Amino acid sequence: MDEHPHRRFNPLRNDWELVSPQRTARPWQGQVEAREPETVPAYDPACYLCPGNSRAHGATNPVYPSTFVFDNDFPALFPTPDPKSLIPDQSLIPNPEPLLTAKPERGICRVICFSPRHDLALARMDPRDVRRVVDVWAEESAAAAAHPWVRYALVFENRGAMIGASNPHPHGQLWATENIPNEPALERESFARYRAQHGSCLLCDYAAREARLAERVVCQNDMFMAIVPFWANWPFETLVLSRRHVGSIKALDPAERDALADMFKRLTARYDNLFEAPFPYSMGFHQEPTNGAAGESWHLHAHFYPPLLRSATIRKFMIGFELLGSPQRDVTPEEAAARLRALSDVHYSVRAGAGASR
Repeated sequence: MDEHPHRRFNPLRNDWELVSPQRTARPWQGQVEAREPETVPAYDPACYLCPGNSRAHGATNPVYPSTFVFDNDFPALFPTPDPKSLIPDQSLIPNPEPLLTAKPERGICRVICFSPRHDLALARMDPRDVRRVVDVWAEESAAAAAHPWVRYALVFENRGAMIGASNPHPHGQLWATENIPNEPALERESFARYRAQHGSCLLCDYAAREARLAERVVCQNDMFMAIVPFWANWPFETLVLSRRHVGSIKALDPAERDALADMFKRLTARYDNLFEAPFPYSMGFHQEPTNGAAGESWHLHAHFYPPLLRSATIRKFMIGFELLGSPQRDVTPEEAAARLRALSDVHYSVRAGAGASR
């Protein structure tokens, strides 16, 4: 599989991806992005996420010392939309049009600032501060689940302008929705199908297999592991798995929250160390639906989808065959894992004497 084209099955999505390792030698004459600036101030007076600064609509941030959470000023969803603006639920309309179907959707959109420092990221934060972020993820997930109409809480982070982040200040979001989004819904079906066929959890079995083989493990501790999944789409995609069968962030005990913070700091430091530059990615937790309908089938995990391919300025594009056929990758998951595994847990800026997190 290191030399010849082949397909790999993704049991979480019930689909396939193409691996073409022989293409790694091809030259690149495509788009090259400018490197993101590494000299970022600890405080930016123009940043709408920094402490004490003004946001849209006149709101002013408190001078927060740790994390800070607020309702998104430009939310994608509303918890109580204007009834006059609602699209009618066509399932309730006699003889609905099957090819032009729309239904109303409501939700809650929260912004989670990880730190008051404008110049930090998870990779460079103090471990205690990363642990505080984990607690906030759990608290916000629990608060969203308290709404009887919420069925899913998705915690995610977009880091870097290359991935589409609108602000470099370290932050993520939580969107809580009335319906289960597409990706978790696909995984929910896969969990249930696997348990019906094998009588066990898909990701429990997969974690045990990867721990035994060790060829795709990037880093691990007693309670979590980060791996490049066998079916990874993106070149340096990783999957962070809980070793215990647990369904949500809020269900993690204190030791597991410590371990999750440790795993995120170590993994994101390795990402930055890969090209010695701030590493862009989109990360999100897939946890059980808030109404508990998934039951014992769900296994908490986080996906990291980074776009970089060959350097800090060359990214992977999902176009052509990937967009119209199926995902395709040139670097095998095993090679990607080996490169990440060989890197230090210590951030390159600290090793170079550029300064510690605090």
